[in-house]
Amino acid sequence: MAKTKPGRKDLDSYTIKGTNKVVRPGDCVLMRPSDTDKPPYVALVEKIEADHRNSVKVRVRWYYRPEESIGGRRQFHGAKELFLSDHFDVQSAHTIEGKCTVHSFKNYSKLENVGAEDYFCRFEYKASTGGFTPDRVAVYCKCEMPYNPDDLMVQCEGCKD
Repeated sequence: MAKTKPGRKDLDSYTIKGTNKVVRPGDCVLMRPSDTDKPPYVALVEKIEADHRNSVKVRVRWYYRPEESIGGRRQFHGAKELFLSDHFDVQSAHTIEGKCTVHSFKNYSKLENVGAEDYFCRFEYKASTGGFTPDRVAVYCKCEMPYNPDDLMVQCEGCKD
């Protein structure tokens, strides 16, 4: 973890203005975009700190939506799919709109009810190169596409998978 700069202090938590929701390092949050027509950005909070004027900042690691990545949204990307990027930033804590949950692909696939604040991540994304880790995932049946959790898959007629 990065060292705290002189005149700043690490905080254990931050309460989102106008709510009783508490954000801690390790939580995923929804952050207000400058363009109000866009959906909120999703970020993983790495660190919370306040300066000598009690201005609270959060160090975040951004999640990208498929359409924000090189290559764009593909057929197999789920509507709630995100990529954990190597893009870090420091933002004002006042831009946090709420909390969300970013599930593993496996856990997301098992959810009975997907809420508005539920997302999933199966790839890490290197923003500078557009590379993914893992660089491939399991494919299914004759279509040879990765599983999209938004599409109901029961059994392939050809391979019975």
